[in-house]
Amino acid sequence: MNRSARSGRFVKESTTKRDPKSTTTEHVGKDHGDREVNRSTSTGRFVKKTTAELHPSTTETQKV
Repeated sequence: MNRSARSGRFVKESTTKRDPKSTTTEHVGKDHGDREVNRSTSTGRFVKKTTAELHPSTTETQKV
């Protein structure tokens, strides 16, 4: 998955190739790592674990 480093939103592969300094590629899922990250579902930005716990309906936890 490719994300904008500015907004945290998903971007196309072509955007990543065109602007590699402001995008990041993530490998998400159980086969890719044990580290958990929490994101806001509305903005895609990282949030703290406590925020995810307080707002489970508007956040998601991923393994990266």
